[in-house]
Amino acid sequence: MPWNNDGGNGGQNGGKNNGPWKSGGGPGPWGHTPGPRGPHLEDWLRRAQGKLRQWMPGGGLGGRSIIGLVLVGILLWLLSGFYTVGPNEVGLNMIFGRYTGKTASGLNYNLPFPIGSVEKLQVTNRNTTNIGFVLRQDVRNSGGLVQVELPQESLMLASEQNIADVKFVVIWQIDPAHPEYYAFNIADPRETVKAVAESAMREVIGRSQIQKILTAGRKVIEPEVQKLMQKILNKYNAGVLVLQVQLQSVEPPEQVIASFRDVIAAQQDADRTRNEAQAYANRVVPTARGKAAAIIQEAEGYRLQTVAQATGQASLFDQVYAQYKNAPEVTRERIYLETMEHVLGSTNKIIVDDPKSQGVVPYLPLPQLTPNNAEGAQK
Repeated sequence: MPWNNDGGNGGQNGGKNNGPWKSGGGPGPWGHTPGPRGPHLEDWLRRAQGKLRQWMPGGGLGGRSIIGLVLVGILLWLLSGFYTVGPNEVGLNMIFGRYTGKTASGLNYNLPFPIGSVEKLQVTNRNTTNIGFVLRQDVRNSGGLVQVELPQESLMLASEQNIADVKFVVIWQIDPAHPEYYAFNIADPRETVKAVAESAMREVIGRSQIQKILTAGRKVIEPEVQKLMQKILNKYNAGVLVLQVQLQSVEPPEQVIASFRDVIAAQQDADRTRNEAQAYANRVVPTARGKAAAIIQEAEGYRLQTVAQATGQASLFDQVYAQYKNAPEVTRERIYLETMEHVLGSTNKIIVDDPKSQGVVPYLPLPQLTPNNAEGAQK
């Protein structure tokens, strides 16, 4: 043995234990006094050496045996570098704390500790960050969740110096393309996402009017905040993908909420009246346009008819004039007869043509002979 554990008088101190562990009953080097029934460390080492000699060939520890043990230990150490990555994870390999690459799901390898290390990130899990409120367990309500408002986060200033109480939720995940950014570029990713979300929402609300925020502008705010958040996080190289921004509630402060509701109700009445007026206009205007188009078409038809008649009369006059030049007397007589026929054709008349009368006018019952009076007499 390398030191003497002789319990007799052969020791230098009269039979006391001079070994480094002082197992003769005195306190050890750390001030611990072993119990009277505990085994001595030297006895345990002696038994371990005996068992090792039995296991090793030749009964002793030779140079080859030591080399074999070292090689087996190195082999076991290298085998401990295998690790598995889950289907929703990405592994980040590091050598002496320096990032060397990422691994996909399945069985992978990296040098074991203390040279290498692996950090696994769940890149497909969706994370939720609440702004303006927090959900906590209510002990008084059988462990259910209760919403606790955080006005220091939710109260924001609009463009016309009005205050809006905005509560919203941000859904995000780790960027699978750059998970190393998420692991090494930011110290507290969740707090960073929360701070960026609050800052982006305050900027968008600060550019908007309170009326639009409370009514139709909500659908515009969500994608605008998401786009602004992603732009800031990409600038930070945070390795975060913003999937969705959901507005939970947008209300005026509690002190003036009644007045704002009255304003919103009046705005809704105005919108309803405007819609009714627009519906009436949509119904009346097409009818008026149809009537105007009909009048225009009728006038156009009248114009075409008048022009055609005038053209026909002018052409007829030209033809009559040509015949008049050939035979003036006949043409004049014909014109006279046609004119008298046109003028007297629709009147009640009796013509007496008797050249022998020599100015004597015979008496005739003209009223009774006319067709209209004859029918009245029969009735």
